[in-house]
Amino acid sequence: ANIPHDKIEKLAEVLGVTPASLMGWEEDVYSYDNIVKITKKRLPIIGNIACGEPIYAQEEHESFAAVNSDIDATFCLRAKGDSMTGARIHDGDIVFIREQSMVDNGNIAAVVINDEATLKRVYYYPDEGKLILSPENPKYAPMVYIGHELENIKILGKAVAFQSSVI
Repeated sequence: ANIPHDKIEKLAEVLGVTPASLMGWEEDVYSYDNIVKITKKRLPIIGNIACGEPIYAQEEHESFAAVNSDIDATFCLRAKGDSMTGARIHDGDIVFIREQSMVDNGNIAAVVINDEATLKRVYYYPDEGKLILSPENPKYAPMVYIGHELENIKILGKAVAFQSSVI
């Protein structure tokens, strides 16, 4: 919008914010003496990730999500399905991912299998050449990959946070 600068300044003054904050030019939220200052950053939502059967992994930035700047994430994905409900991740939630190629056993990670992405708890046993991708819903079986099947699997990163709507 083309709002005159003097009007932006007056409106910002009435609301107790900076003109830059009002216009979305900076990510600092309101600042009061008795409230912890919150700073936000924007992360690209690069598509959907399956919480069920794997779905095609797309890397188009459909939009952005604002997140507290202390969350160490690189990008985010929108959850689809119900296989991770035991971890409180539901269909439509935004999952924040820190890009890394390996995660510790038991971590939840975004994993690409033959160009299809899924969100699962990861258990990797290099001595046995075995990877188990475990859902957090008992109606789904773990996905097990052995030997040469591992060549077509890539860990995109570790799930570090999620954002859910109040139902």
